[in-house]
Amino acid sequence: MPAGNALGTRLRLTVVIAGVAAAAAIAGVVLACLAQSSPADGPAARVSQRDEQFHPGALAIRRDDTVRVVNDDGQVRHHAYVDSAGFKFDSGDQEPGQHSDIRFTVAGHFVVLCGIHPRMRLDVDVR
Repeated sequence: MPAGNALGTRLRLTVVIAGVAAAAAIAGVVLACLAQSSPADGPAARVSQRDEQFHPGALAIRRDDTVRVVNDDGQVRHHAYVDSAGFKFDSGDQEPGQHSDIRFTVAGHFVVLCGIHPRMRLDVDVR
């Protein structure tokens, strides 16, 4: 093999190895970021409001978890709220397609109600 070909082969091999090392380093950073993400980065649970009910009607979550309440009714407004001694939340009126995120910062049992449809009830146990 001529000396020029061997040098070219080594150079290409060095470039390939450097590329693989860079890709591995990037993958390591991405995996580290994913490992550090927590449920607080997004909702721990999704609750649908449709047919004048919460779906599901009960949840068990951890303190500081977020529950996303989504109005999935086609033309019906909802208004989710919690009014307890230790925790309060009010979504205001929710048009169809809108959502509200409730971050439960206190442990206990809470009831989410709808200010428009009194039969609607969501029981949330926060531990």
